[in-house]
Amino acid sequence: MESMGFIAGLIAFGLTVGGVAICLFRRLVNGPKSLPVSVDWISELSPARYRPMERLLSGEDYRFLASQPGFNRKMLRRVRSQRRKIFRVYLGCLRDEFSQVAAALRLIMTYSVEDRPDLAGILYKQQVLFAFGILAVEARLALHACGLGTVDVRSLVEAMEDIRLELRQMIPAENPAA
Repeated sequence: MESMGFIAGLIAFGLTVGGVAICLFRRLVNGPKSLPVSVDWISELSPARYRPMERLLSGEDYRFLASQPGFNRKMLRRVRSQRRKIFRVYLGCLRDEFSQVAAALRLIMTYSVEDRPDLAGILYKQQVLFAFGILAVEARLALHACGLGTVDVRSLVEAMEDIRLELRQMIPAENPAA
């Protein structure tokens, strides 16, 4: 009987994760309501702004803080919690920018004279990988809240850079004489 409860729990968990994945993917695919697409906007997009995320939840800083006189577990929990909040702000910005870039690419493909099924495939693949990457980061954030592990966002930042480069290639450089 206990195994039936365990199996039911696993099924419920799987359905929940699946539902969240579908919602997240739909949100990424639908994109934002408005697009600030310009050569300047694309040039300003930089994965470097997300580099602090790579260190925010690093265990190295926590070990240093723990070695300081007067530092206690309560302080450590508070610092970890504050850093997760900051991390989530960065993650939200990364997700929004990724959605904007993907929506801009879809818009350009829609109005392009040349059909680009290869680009559509790349875009779809990147969106799926990004959605699953976000899900994995969210799961690691939950574990981090329990005091376990760190969160690696390098693959998400790389996905953002890849899709930004695709968009940059689609937009011709501004003509300085114009």
